[in-house]
Amino acid sequence: MAKGDILLVTFPFTDLTGSKLRPVVILAESSLDITVCFITTQLQWQDSTDMRIEPTLANGLKKQSLIRTSKIATIDKALVKGLLGKLTTVEITDLDNKLKILFQLI
Repeated sequence: MAKGDILLVTFPFTDLTGSKLRPVVILAESSLDITVCFITTQLQWQDSTDMRIEPTLANGLKKQSLIRTSKIATIDKALVKGLLGKLTTVEITDLDNKLKILFQLI
């Protein structure tokens, strides 16, 4: 697993009432955990720091989606159900820029 990989994981709801199997993109990896942003097809939720991505064979997504940079979680690698695909180098750079804006690093 590496930064930019798109995985299927059981991702917790923000109110912690449950979870849902959904695609996520890896931001960082440690020996036991991964830090991820969730991906949604609910385009009407788009914030200025979200990143819109088109489905491709490389990323494995089936619909136009949003990477929700404000929806970040660090989760156990055991929650990973499979690899869907990968972001391109350009998409990873775009994601990094969105995260810099979100965390007011620029």
